[in-house]
Amino acid sequence: MSGRAITQKILAAHAVEGEAVPGAILTVRPDVVLLNDVSGPLSFEQFALMGAARVFDPERIVLVADHFAPAPDVTAAGAIAMTRDFARQQGIAHFYEPGRGGIEHTLLAELGMIGHGGIVFGADSHTCTAGAFNALGIGFGSTDLAGALALGKLWMRVPDSIRVELSGTPGAHVTGKDVILELIRRIGSDGAADASLEFGGPGLAALGMDERMAVANMAVEAGADMCVFEGDARSAADMAARGMAPVPAVMPDAGAVYRQRIAIDLSALRPMVARPPSPASGVAVEALRGQRVDQVYVGNCSNGTLTDLRQVAAVLRGRQVAPGVRMVVVPATQKIWRAALAEGLLDTIAAAGAAISTPTCGACFGGHMGILAAGETAIATTNRNYRGRMGHPDSQVFLANAWVAAAAAVAGEIRPPDEVMALEVAA
Repeated sequence: MSGRAITQKILAAHAVEGEAVPGAILTVRPDVVLLNDVSGPLSFEQFALMGAARVFDPERIVLVADHFAPAPDVTAAGAIAMTRDFARQQGIAHFYEPGRGGIEHTLLAELGMIGHGGIVFGADSHTCTAGAFNALGIGFGSTDLAGALALGKLWMRVPDSIRVELSGTPGAHVTGKDVILELIRRIGSDGAADASLEFGGPGLAALGMDERMAVANMAVEAGADMCVFEGDARSAADMAARGMAPVPAVMPDAGAVYRQRIAIDLSALRPMVARPPSPASGVAVEALRGQRVDQVYVGNCSNGTLTDLRQVAAVLRGRQVAPGVRMVVVPATQKIWRAALAEGLLDTIAAAGAAISTPTCGACFGGHMGILAAGETAIATTNRNYRGRMGHPDSQVFLANAWVAAAAAVAGEIRPPDEVMALEVAA
């Protein structure tokens, strides 16, 4: 019998019915069901229409107000109120509002609710971020999640697996964002359709957990159903730091079968920028030198981490955001916000002329807190840059890592970070 990839092994361990082989239909029990203030109200309505009275397990459900939070209008306030009420009615303790939580995918990991071998069901396409933790994050529609709330299980098709073998050590200003932009550049925005991306190899040791989140978060932008990283000493230490009990990492079997194998040498990468209107349109930062920007946005569910904020502060320290450019920086969770405050990062960022937001998905999906006007250009650490994603259909968004974004804020245009950091700083 052929060996199994990591995804198949995790699904098999959670299977209620069926066999975890690619193409088969499997009924799976999740460890956590995750909903936000956009997807949640739709699920709650369907939950009631199904005739369900109680959720399957209130301790395994997490509700987060993050997309339209803090509420920018009456409609958003109503959606958050509906989420709050459902949590109260169902006895769900894991409900998080602004000031107490953050962006759902970052927050879930921070809470110690996902680790080696786990499964998260979420009504959000970036639930795949959980893959960074040797777990599976599987996105479903809101109606599907209503069933999961009631029954604690859902059926799904078992995907193929694509192996991404990492080697080498990244150079200066190269991050996990560049790894995933390079991968999507190679295989396209549908190259991993009906598949799970599995990351491993000796180069994995060079990526911290924040960097792995940046990679996993954008697996869906390659068309993947989900993704998963091999577990290692770093992921085990991360679980321990979050107060989780030790659980063995799930690794691929010898002879695991993959639909495709892709090799990425981290030492060969340069900081990347994805041109609009697709994350698949990545080029080395040097190719876009001189591209003017109106807004710089650092944040989102995987690139508002403490690692990102340290990178931004390193570029801005002693420098100023260029005239005519606005910069918005969004820590992904309240805990990250407070850690950045304690380290002095927020003061450095604010002193440079940047605005700092409470944790929110806000501008990332074109909701609020940084919308673009017609004709404006942004560079952002977010995950999508299709037409109209962050505002007016005639605006445009370039995607990049935090080093590149911060460098653009100082230069007023896209420039390699090493060039900007070579400039003399103020005394």
